[in-house]
Amino acid sequence: MKVLLVGSGGREHAIAMAIKKSEPEPTLYAAMKYKNPGIAKICEDYLLVNEMDIPKITNYADKFDLVVIGPEAPLAAGIVDSLESRGIRAFGPTTDAAMIESDKGWARSFMSKHGIKGCPRYELFSDLSEADEFIKDNIDERNLVIKPVGLTGGKGVLTINEYKEGSDYLKKLQGQVIIEECLTGEEFTIQAFVDGHSLSYAPAVQDHKRAYEGDQGPNTGGMGSYSDKSYTLPFMNKDDFDRAVDIMEDTVNALRSEGINYKGILYGQFMLTKLGPMVVEFNCRFGDPEAMNVLPLLRSDFIELADASIDGNLKAASYELCATVCKYVVPSGYPDKPQLSEIRIDEGSIDALLFYASVNEGGGKITTTASRSLAVLGIADTIEDAEHKAENALNNIKGNIFSRHDIGTKKLIEKRIEHMKAIRSS
Repeated sequence: MKVLLVGSGGREHAIAMAIKKSEPEPTLYAAMKYKNPGIAKICEDYLLVNEMDIPKITNYADKFDLVVIGPEAPLAAGIVDSLESRGIRAFGPTTDAAMIESDKGWARSFMSKHGIKGCPRYELFSDLSEADEFIKDNIDERNLVIKPVGLTGGKGVLTINEYKEGSDYLKKLQGQVIIEECLTGEEFTIQAFVDGHSLSYAPAVQDHKRAYEGDQGPNTGGMGSYSDKSYTLPFMNKDDFDRAVDIMEDTVNALRSEGINYKGILYGQFMLTKLGPMVVEFNCRFGDPEAMNVLPLLRSDFIELADASIDGNLKAASYELCATVCKYVVPSGYPDKPQLSEIRIDEGSIDALLFYASVNEGGGKITTTASRSLAVLGIADTIEDAEHKAENALNNIKGNIFSRHDIGTKKLIEKRIEHMKAIRSS
């Protein structure tokens, strides 16, 4: 079997490793924007191509039995529609289904229309001067969240607590924006394979968007994440997970009622509040870094799950119940002023999984780009032990780089637990 993977980031490296574990082992190819050394190493061959060049990728894909798409941008642009029009099997949602991520305004309106639980209070604005007035009139009552409706790579959301901050941000934006109530609680993510009606869930993961330790600094694509030795996280209970799952199932059913057959991966990002899980957003693909937490634990055959999702006969996937801690290595100055440098890795001393993301390889050297460079993943029976493995791995990676060392630590997780206890009892 010949499989083509589209994408070149850390998430796609994790997908590539999961594909290679399938039985019988498929021959893997990749269509990548840049050469990811981790993916290239396990591929038969690869095409360097802009992942938004859908005609070129579709032509290249003619010889493959299955195409797996990693990033959201080509999904939103209709790569699955293009592939299916040529009779090529593709794992991922069509452009209509991908609107659950690519058009946040549509997604909120859709949730409201169908009465799907977990939708926060929001207002949608096409006129940014009206959005400015709304902020001026409401900011004294509560904090607000501003979201551009389109794709922003996880970096476009801004929480504000004063008018000037929001007004200045609006001046940088174009098009529609959503202004939502600021939810208070703890965020978590659930990722699921979907076949149009059934969903198969992975364990919950908590991502860390802020660039600096203590959840300080600007938002990033994600500095790291952790999961526990169960389907829940230390600040959650089973009912929290089940209620979030119900929201995802209701969403897939509502999409189907409108003639949208959602197939692929559905990513639900939730805020666990006093009232239960609220939807921060839906994504139409695996998370990055959250894919790195769950895919190495996947016992089920990835290709079988992808085929079953396409064919509409999905069964529950099985995962190893281990704790994981993922930490990203990024160039110093990231995300605002990244400084490019060589990265030196002592792989023989690393007792963790290594996922390459945005790096350049040439002349026997690996150098950073302006984005996240690589990630390490510790896997163990406890979060504490997994965190130690991830930290040891970081100690064996050198360069003009930095990481968030607090992700997965006992101190930070206890802070999350106490925060959630206070919210539930408030």
